[in-house]
Amino acid sequence: MDAAQQETTARARELQRSWYGEPLGALFRRLIDDLGLNQARLASVLGLSAPMLSQLMSGQRAKIGNPAVVQRVQALQDLSSQVADGSVSAAEATDRMEEVKKSQGGSVLTGTSQSTSSSGAPTVRRVVREIQSLLRSVAAAGDIIDAADSLAPSHPELAEFLRVYGAGRTADAVAHYESHQS
Repeated sequence: MDAAQQETTARARELQRSWYGEPLGALFRRLIDDLGLNQARLASVLGLSAPMLSQLMSGQRAKIGNPAVVQRVQALQDLSSQVADGSVSAAEATDRMEEVKKSQGGSVLTGTSQSTSSSGAPTVRRVVREIQSLLRSVAAAGDIIDAADSLAPSHPELAEFLRVYGAGRTADAVAHYESHQS
């Protein structure tokens, strides 16, 4: 790989970090390990071609263009957490991955304890993920940050909202959401 390719890859990984919280190679490797998948199976569940997954992992490509795929990634991250904390068995995870694979975006994994509370209302994390997904489907994180910087002098609260939900980590957005509830 020459210097220009290395620079392009490094830039793509930095963009991924700002858009998705970390480079997609690290995120996808963690999903593969946690859920007992291989790259071909992960690509299939996400609805990506194997070469596209490889390009995203290696930093040859920066962005997931399809919002439904982004939502499937988020659903698999949630599922991975449930497997890690023992609330979902490996067999149940396999069934859930089939649900994720069939989903067209929108409400993924509805009916699970992670996506709704016992009253049937969406959890804070689910609401935050939906806001993040919507913002990230209309603009890249860098563009959202630029917009926030433009708004900051006259509308600091709106600028903060854009930064936290449009380019921040989910945990920070959940904390922000909870701190602004009465």
